[in-house]
Amino acid sequence: MNVLTQPYIRQCSLWPKSGRHILAQFDDQSVVVYQAYRPAIGSFAVANGHFGGDAFSFSRMSWIKPNFLWMMYRSGWGTKPDQEVTLGLRIRRAFFDTLLAQAVPSSWDRRYYTTQDEWAGAVRTSDVRLQWDPDHHPSGAALDRRAIQIGLRGSALHAFAGPGNRSTATNNSVELIAESHRELLEVIDLTAFVAEQRRRISASEELVTPTERVYRPADPLIAERLGLDSLVVI
Repeated sequence: MNVLTQPYIRQCSLWPKSGRHILAQFDDQSVVVYQAYRPAIGSFAVANGHFGGDAFSFSRMSWIKPNFLWMMYRSGWGTKPDQEVTLGLRIRRAFFDTLLAQAVPSSWDRRYYTTQDEWAGAVRTSDVRLQWDPDHHPSGAALDRRAIQIGLRGSALHAFAGPGNRSTATNNSVELIAESHRELLEVIDLTAFVAEQRRRISASEELVTPTERVYRPADPLIAERLGLDSLVVI
């Protein structure tokens, strides 16, 4: 399994307790995000290194989550219907920052858009959404810290999920996303790992989770636009 892990109890003592923060596993070149699917979709992605087949739809919005525990809350630790297969998806770090830069909130926020019409116009021209939700304890309890999820459609989804080597773009705003090289570097099947850790939820001292730390985009203007709270990166 090509995902670094640490004891949960060691990590949670280092994470911020409140505020808007992106927790993720990353290095200089890549960021790991998570999704959960039914077996037909997950098995295809693992076998082929990208999404496709009869079960996956490129016409729907697909949400990625850089925070493992938020994904576990959403999927019930892999027990909810059609979310039995947990995938770790390693994408290019520059691509991840591009998604953050182009993301439009899924609901109107007057801090970023003066009017609803202005926000609606941004929604129409962007293939990327963002949403801040409460982060969650392994038990499912909501925390004060906020976690981000990013929705992809159109060119953004094709760049993330497809086999690569596409160069089509509908306008300048998505041209950076629809590059010809591959943005999805690796598909990692975490299903067995999730099942193993699911049995340890009630014993925090035994629980192991992917290593995550606070992520900051390279461009400080992106962090400001997202409303990220200040914190020294650990």
